[in-house]
Amino acid sequence: MYNPFTLENKTILVTGASSGIGKATAIGCSKLGANVVVTGRNEERLNQTLSELEGNGHLAIVADLTSDDGVNELVEQCPRIDGLVNNAGATVTVPVQFISRENLEGLLQVNTIAPILLFQRLMKAKKLGKGASVVFTASISGLCCAVLGNSLYSTSKAAIGGFVKNAALELAGKNIRVNAVCPGMIDTHILDAGVVGADDLERERQKYPMKRFGKPEEVAWSIIYLLSDASSFTTGSTLVMDGGFTLL
Repeated sequence: MYNPFTLENKTILVTGASSGIGKATAIGCSKLGANVVVTGRNEERLNQTLSELEGNGHLAIVADLTSDDGVNELVEQCPRIDGLVNNAGATVTVPVQFISRENLEGLLQVNTIAPILLFQRLMKAKKLGKGASVVFTASISGLCCAVLGNSLYSTSKAAIGGFVKNAALELAGKNIRVNAVCPGMIDTHILDAGVVGADDLERERQKYPMKRFGKPEEVAWSIIYLLSDASSFTTGSTLVMDGGFTLL
C-alpha cells in the first residue's frame, strides 16, 4: 500500500525517549517500520518505552547528555542511523534578576549544547550519512512568545532555531536535512512539576483557539513527517504546532 511516510529500512535515534514527546515519537516510528534507538537517563522508564515499540531490532542506550562523556558514549554505542530526533530537554522558571551562571549554563547544556554536539559527533563518526534527516524539538517560546520567568528556556530554544537554519544550508549539499518542530503547550509530565497550579493551567488552556493543549502524539506525527521521505524537499524549516496560539 502506498505510504510516503513509511520509515521501513530506516534506523532512527530518539533522545529523551523515556517520556512525553520522545516516547510518543519512538513508538510512532516503530509502528511505521523503523528500527529505533531510544536514549534517556532513566533506565527503568527507557526500558518501558522499549517494551512498547512494535517489531524487533530496537535498542535502548542509557546516556546522560549533560556531559561530554555522556554524548561521546552514546555516539560510540549508536549504530549508523538515518534519522536523529534531538528531543531531550528541560525547563526552568527564573526571573531575570535571579538568573545565575549555574542555571543558565545548566539549561543551555541540556537544550542547546548537547543536541548540537550530538549531531556534530554523529557526523564526525560517520554514523549519520547522506540522505539523513535531523529533527530538533524547539518551541514557540524560542520564536515569538514571551512569558514571565521563561527567559532562559526561550533563549535555549531560540538558539536551536538559528542553528537549524544554518546547519540546513551548510549540509544541503550532503543531502542531510535539518528541521525543527515548534510546539506550543503540550500535555506531558513536564506540567506535573507543580510550578504552575491547576487554575493557572486552565487559564492558559483557554488562551488557545482550540481550547486545549497539544498531545505528545500530535507532535510525534509531525516529527515523523520530517523524518520520512514525504518531506524530502523540506529543510531549514521550523514547523509551528500550537493550536493557533500564535495567531492571536
